[in-house]
Amino acid sequence: MTELRRRMLEELQRRNYSKETIRLYLFAVKDFARYFKKRPDLLKQEHMREFQLHLLNERKLAVETVAARITALRFFFVKVLHRPYQQLDLIYPKLPMRLPTVLSEDEIAKLIESAVHTIASLSPRCTPRECVEPSLHG
Repeated sequence: MTELRRRMLEELQRRNYSKETIRLYLFAVKDFARYFKKRPDLLKQEHMREFQLHLLNERKLAVETVAARITALRFFFVKVLHRPYQQLDLIYPKLPMRLPTVLSEDEIAKLIESAVHTIASLSPRCTPRECVEPSLHG
């Protein structure tokens, strides 16, 4: 393990990041260095912009994935290399607006009916309606 990787791992662990976040952050920095074929501490802000464009335009990664990589690189440069935050002019790509999934009336009715039958199967002493509306039949 390189000294740089060890330092980043320690910084992540000190902040109690999850194992999955640690894995993703370490991968992001490794991928960044591999793209330029240089140690990541030798790379500059211009490299981060170029890498961001590479992730979006060439690798066609989802905006959320690119944003996560930017967060990992920002952590590396600010917390591990102690570079001033204001030097890092990486913008987060705009997230696409997504409409929520809306259920049809038919789907809602099926969902409620399924719940009623599940409740009824758990309590065999009452009818499905009595289980759902006990105050009306009590």
